[in-house]
Amino acid sequence: MPYKRMHLPELQHAIATDDDQVAYAELFARFSPPLLRFTLSIVHRKEEAEEIVSDVFIRIWEKRKTLDQVQNLRMYLYVSARNYAVNKLRSKNHRLSLQVEELSVDLPCFSGDPHEQAVMAEIQEKLHGAVNDLPGRCKMIFKLVKEDGLQQKEVAELLHLSPKTVENQLAIALRKLAETIRSVTGRKFLKNN
Repeated sequence: MPYKRMHLPELQHAIATDDDQVAYAELFARFSPPLLRFTLSIVHRKEEAEEIVSDVFIRIWEKRKTLDQVQNLRMYLYVSARNYAVNKLRSKNHRLSLQVEELSVDLPCFSGDPHEQAVMAEIQEKLHGAVNDLPGRCKMIFKLVKEDGLQQKEVAELLHLSPKTVENQLAIALRKLAETIRSVTGRKFLKNN
């Protein structure tokens, strides 16, 4: 029987009620890469970020019987990772800085046409540069919303910002990226206000 990818609530329930190790492995596979990027942007050391993500998932397994009580597992994972990272920084007396230079933006190219692939490669390179040129907080917000799929209100809660700040920072990022695409393609993607 072929394996069927489970929805997050199904994974959560299977881990909590059935001690389902396959569901736990899927949860880890699905969330460890974005959590690693997120924690890396806080602690700036890959080994520490990997350790934090590992600690988050160990804690999930240890507390799996109470996992059904968690209302929003995605947010719970991010908040846990943030808390572990901040505690690690505090224990080492580092200052907290939310910069994400190590993160990358990837755009898939589905066309077989060499010209279109070349244009997509140029756009991807320019977008990667534009995202990395965003101010630190703006970049973090963009990546959490657009790459990691968190809701704006979740990002506001996670980063202790007002929802309006998140909305404004996301708008700044999107304008910058639209300008970048326009510079490469000559096309306008956002209306001017």
